Amino acid sequence: MNALQQLPSWAAVLVAGLALMSAVLAFSGSLGLLRFRAFYQRAHAPTLGTTAGVACMVGAVVLCFSLLQDGLAVRALLIGVLLLVTAPIGLLLVVRAALARDHLAGTPGIPPWDDDLEE
Repeated sequence: MNALQQLPSWAAVLVAGLALMSAVLAFSGSLGLLRFRAFYQRAHAPTLGTTAGVACMVGAVVLCFSLLQDGLAVRALLIGVLLLVTAPIGLLLVVRAALARDHLAGTPGIPPWDDDLEE
């Protein structure tokens, strides 16, 4: 007997829905990468789609394995938290590096560089 057959029907439907939503969100991030033209716009869409997609997939995995193992799936939850924290931080660092490069090159149409974070 397969272990997934022990999963209640309501949980199987919820896990499948979360996994499908994860795929749709990741695909929408990929479409945003293709659709947008500027680097700063292109950086936003995949990160947002990936972050939301990972959140849905982590929810599906945690729900599935928590119900099958009679306890919270801490490892899956930890992986999800680390991905949800590092993806936006990585985006921020890449975009700030590109902004600094564009500012030093004198590229027109970029926001002004302000070293002081307080106004």
